[in-house]
Amino acid sequence: MIALGSAALAGETRHHRVLENGFSFHRSEWMQSDRGPGLSPTVFLVEQPPNAVLAPHFHTQNQFQVVKAGSGTLGAHAVGPGSVHYAGAFTGYGPLVAGPAGLSYFTIRAVYETGANFLPAARDRLRRGPKRNAHGPVHEPLAIEALRGLESVRQIPLIAPQDGLEAYALQLPPFSRLDPIEARGSGQFQLVLAGALETPQRRLQAWESRYLSPGEDAGGCLAGASGVHLLVLQMPAVALEYSSG
Repeated sequence: MIALGSAALAGETRHHRVLENGFSFHRSEWMQSDRGPGLSPTVFLVEQPPNAVLAPHFHTQNQFQVVKAGSGTLGAHAVGPGSVHYAGAFTGYGPLVAGPAGLSYFTIRAVYETGANFLPAARDRLRRGPKRNAHGPVHEPLAIEALRGLESVRQIPLIAPQDGLEAYALQLPPFSRLDPIEARGSGQFQLVLAGALETPQRRLQAWESRYLSPGEDAGGCLAGASGVHLLVLQMPAVALEYSSG
């Protein structure tokens, strides 16, 4: 499976939501697929108002979050543009606190899920199994002028590889080839931070994304005319303890 995320879809789907606990935000869908229990990649953007607080919670699927704009904190960690956070299934995290300019961030999952389980009220819905949080540093998108001036490919580690989980950034000079990267576990997401990525499917601009399931052909990609700054997110497989029921 190959799925693409687009800014056009986001523009069509942006809407305001208020959760039962009173948390108010805007949400837009950047990648959609079916809602089945198998691989069903989704990417959506949450726009959290200035100084708003999203209480600690957990989800039932593995996920990445990538900050698009603004500032704030996730638990004890400061976050800003390009920050990457990973939370495993049934692993609590938060609170997410927006700074004075607000905070917007992508939630990225290989398997569809909706809603959140807020803690401590939902503690009885937690399941026994591995718990995992991983935080990368703030990693701001490279300016276009700097991308154009690159002379060679750069790779910047963000979350060290462990048990199928990994996150890193690639900075490619204009028109350079992206070497195929094997998708593992529950698949791989590629998110453009700056510039453009020419794929066999179509061009991906800033903040657009591509998902590849394991076994898909990852070849045929080039950096655009201004180069590309790309996030590569390897999603680990669902833990056996959570793979049924």
